[in-house]
Amino acid sequence: MSLFASLAALAAAAAALAPPADYRERPASDEIIYFVLPDRFENGDPSNDRGGLTGDRLATGYDPAAKGFFHGGDLAGLTRRLDYIQGLGATAIWLAPIFKNKPVQGPKGQESAGYHGYWVTDFTRVDPHFGTNDEFKAFVDAAHARGMKVYMDIIANHTADVITYKEGAEGGFRYRSLADYPFSRRGGVDGAPINPGFAGDGIASADNWAKMADPRFAYTPVVPQGEERVKRPAWLNDPIYYHNRGNSDWVGESSLYGDFSGLDDLATENPRVVQGFIDIYGKWIDDFGIDGFRIDTARHVNPEFWRAFVPAMLARARARGIPNFHIFGEVALGGVDPGALAAYTRRDGLPAVLDFSFAHALIDAVGGTKGTDVFARLFDGDTLYRGGAPAALQLPTFGGNHDMGRFAMFVRKANPGASDDELLKRMMLGHAMLLTLRGVPTIYYGDEQGFVSDDGDQLAREDMFASRVADYNDNDLIGTDATTAAANFDPAQPLYREIAALAAIRRATPALLHGSTALRAFSDKPGLLAVSRFDPATGREVVLAYNTSATPLTARIAIDMRSAAFTPLYGDCPAAPDAPGSLTINLPAFGTLICRAVDKMEP
Repeated sequence: MSLFASLAALAAAAAALAPPADYRERPASDEIIYFVLPDRFENGDPSNDRGGLTGDRLATGYDPAAKGFFHGGDLAGLTRRLDYIQGLGATAIWLAPIFKNKPVQGPKGQESAGYHGYWVTDFTRVDPHFGTNDEFKAFVDAAHARGMKVYMDIIANHTADVITYKEGAEGGFRYRSLADYPFSRRGGVDGAPINPGFAGDGIASADNWAKMADPRFAYTPVVPQGEERVKRPAWLNDPIYYHNRGNSDWVGESSLYGDFSGLDDLATENPRVVQGFIDIYGKWIDDFGIDGFRIDTARHVNPEFWRAFVPAMLARARARGIPNFHIFGEVALGGVDPGALAAYTRRDGLPAVLDFSFAHALIDAVGGTKGTDVFARLFDGDTLYRGGAPAALQLPTFGGNHDMGRFAMFVRKANPGASDDELLKRMMLGHAMLLTLRGVPTIYYGDEQGFVSDDGDQLAREDMFASRVADYNDNDLIGTDATTAAANFDPAQPLYREIAALAAIRRATPALLHGSTALRAFSDKPGLLAVSRFDPATGREVVLAYNTSATPLTARIAIDMRSAAFTPLYGDCPAAPDAPGSLTINLPAFGTLICRAVDKMEP
C-alpha cells in the first residue's frame, strides 16, 4: 500500500469513530490549540527527508544533527501521532508553514534551511520535505474526522530571500527611506525621473499602480541566474511587487517597508498583491477546508492590506461551510501592553492577535519575578480590543514559542536554584493558569514533555522524535529523566497528564470556555491571584485561585453573593462560603483551585 493510501485509510478509520458532527460550530474561544513545527515532530516517511533533492546539506537542506537544518519530520508523522495530540486534550492543531521553501539560504558559512517554513517560494504546494498536497489533505481529513480543527500558518509580508541588489552589499543593504529615495527618482532625489504619474502607495487604485513601472527607486533589484521563475504563483517573480528598500532596522517606516532579515518584502499596498494573496489563501480554504489562519509578521504589513484580506478570507470560509474561521495575527511585543496589541484589532481589522501580553504576565508571575498584579493590568486592557472584553476570549494565549523560547526556560532562568520538584510545580501552575484563564490556550509542542530550550529561535525547536542535535540532547527536561536523544511521546509524563486533566476540565466547563471574568484578588508580590468566571448560560460562578509563591497561603476573597455552595473541579475547595459574598481559600505553594458554584441563593 502506498504512503498516501495508508494515510487515507487512517483518515477513513478515524471517521468511523463517529466524532462530534458539530466541530465547525465551536467558536474560537472553545478551542485548545497545539502548535507544532512539522519538521521537528515525527518522521513518518524517511524517503522525503531530503525533499527530493540530491547533494550535501547545502543542496538538500537536510542535516538532522544541525539545529538549523531539516530533521525529517513530516505530515505523515504528524498524522500518525494524532492520537497523542488528541489525548493531550487539544482540539485544534496549528502547523508552522508547510509551503514549499527555499531549501537553504544565508551568507557563506552562516547558511541554514527552511525547515521552519517561513522562507516560501511556492505558496501553492506543500514543501516536499513535508510531503505532498494529497498528504496534507489526508492529515486535515483525519483531524476533522476526530472533531479537531486545523490552522495554517501563513505569510503575506515576505517571500524567501531571492532578490538581491546591484549596489549596497558593502553596507549590508541598509534600509533606504521614502524621503531620501522617493518612488519618483532612480537611486535618490538627484536621480533620473521614473514612474511618472504615480501618486504614491497610499492610492490603492489599479490605475495608480499601473504607473509604478520601475522598481529602481532605492536599489536596483537583481534576481540571480537560475532563480528567475522559482516563485509561485508566477507574478511573485517580478521585483515590481516588492519594496526593494533594503533591510529593516525595525524602527519607523522600515518596519513596514524593509526586508525582514533579507527576506523579500512584498509591496502589500499594491492591489495586485492584495488580490494575489486573497486568491492564494482562499484556494487553501476551498481545497482543504481548513479552520483558521495564524498570520506571521502581521505587524510588518500595512493595515489596509488586512482590512481587505480578512473579510475576504472570512467570506471564503463561510462559503465553504466554515462559520467560525479563526484568524489571529502575530504582533510580537515585549511586556504586558494590551493597548499596543489591541490597536491591531481596531486599526488593522485583525479579529484576534497572539496574546504576547498574557505570555509576559504568565512568565513574570509564575517565574516569581513580579506580583500577580500583572494580570490585573492584563485584564484591564481587555476592553481595548475591538469588540471589548468578549473579543479577548478569542486571543490565543501561551507561555513561550518557537521564536522567544520555551515557557520552562524563562521560569528556570528566573529560579536558577530551584529543585526539579519546584520547577515541575511551577510549570503545572503555569499550565493551570493557561488552561483556565480567558483566551484560547495554546500549547507549544514538547512543553507537555518537559522541554526547556536553551534560548529562542533554533534553540527552542527541539525534536520530539529521537534527536541527533547535541544542543538539545544535553538539556535537563522537567518532570522526567528522559532526554531528547530518545523519542518523547510519553502520555505518562507528569506535565502531559496534568495538561490533559486540565483540558478535560476546561472542555466540560462552559465558564472556562467563554465566560466573563471578574478579578477578585491580586498582589504586587508573588502570592494570590483569584478570579471568578461565569457560565454565560446560567450565570453560575467558577472561582479560580492560584498561588505563585513558595509558601502556603490562606485568604478570604469576595465571590458572587448568590453562590451558596461549591464543588471542587481541581484542588481542595471549601464546601460553602463564610457568608454570602465571602469565601476562605487555602492554597499550597504553587497551588491551584478550581471551584464551581453548584447552586445559588435566591436574590
